[in-house]
Amino acid sequence: MPQTSKRIVMKVLLGLIAVVSTVLLIYYAPAIIKIMSSMDNFRAYIHSTGHWGPIMFILFQILQIVVAPIPGEVVQIAGGYIYGTALGSFYTTVGLIIGSAIAFYFTRFIGRDFVSRLLRKQNMKWMSFMHDERKFAAFLFIFFLVPGLPKDMLVFVAALTSISSLRFFTILLIGRLPWIIASAVVGSNLHMQQYTIAIIISVIAVVGFIFGYIYKDKLMNLFSKADKMNPTIKNMENNEDSEIKEINETKGLNTTLKTKTAPALVKPRDLAPKKG
Repeated sequence: MPQTSKRIVMKVLLGLIAVVSTVLLIYYAPAIIKIMSSMDNFRAYIHSTGHWGPIMFILFQILQIVVAPIPGEVVQIAGGYIYGTALGSFYTTVGLIIGSAIAFYFTRFIGRDFVSRLLRKQNMKWMSFMHDERKFAAFLFIFFLVPGLPKDMLVFVAALTSISSLRFFTILLIGRLPWIIASAVVGSNLHMQQYTIAIIISVIAVVGFIFGYIYKDKLMNLFSKADKMNPTIKNMENNEDSEIKEINETKGLNTTLKTKTAPALVKPRDLAPKKG
C-alpha cells in the first residue's frame, strides 16, 4: 500500500476512534459521574461486578489516562479504599502502565499529526526543549514526581519525541509510584476510619501540589530558557574565540616588530673596534 494511502487510512481510523470515543464518553458520562460521586458508590459498583471487579477498576484507571475526565488521584485513592494499600497500588499501577502504553503508542504510530497540532494550539512554552532527550527526561521525572500536575498529558507529549519507550516507562514508574502508594495508603486508612496518617499524607500532597502549581511555569521557563540561551552562549563563545584570536595575532605582530627592531637597540659604542 502506498504511503499516501496509509496516511489516509490512519487519518480515517483516527477520526472514527475519536468520534466513537466522544459518543461513548457523552453517553456514559452521567453513569461514570454517579459511580465516582463518592468512594462508597465506587466501591459498591466495583464489588457488584464480582470477579470482574479488578478488571473494571483497571479499566477506570485506563479511561482516566486515555480520556482523562477523572482526576487521577481520585482513582488512586479509590484503589486503596476498595482493595487496601498493596492490591490497590498494584491494580492502579497495572492500569497506569496499560493506559499509558495505549496513549503512548497510539500517538507515536497513529495520531502523531493530530496530537502535535493539538499541542501547538495550546502554545506550550516548554515544547522548545523536547528535542533534547536528557533535558526532557529530567523534566518528565520532575513533573511526574510533583503531585497534582497534569501528568497524563505528558504521555502524549513524550510519544512525539525521540525518547525510547523503555526509558519513558522507567521514568513514569519511578516518578509516579511513590504517590500511587501514598494515595492507596490514604484510601485504605479512610476506609478503616484511621484518619491521622491519611491527613498527614494529604497535607504533604496539598503542599506539594501548591508548590508545584506555583513554580510550574518557572520550571517550564527554566528549561525553555536554558534551551534558548544555547545560541547566545555559542555566540559569546565565538566572540570570545575571535577576541582571543585577535589578541594572539596582536601579540604575534608585536613580537615580530620587536624582533625586527632589535638591532636598532644595539649601542654604537658596542660596535666600535676595541683598542690594542
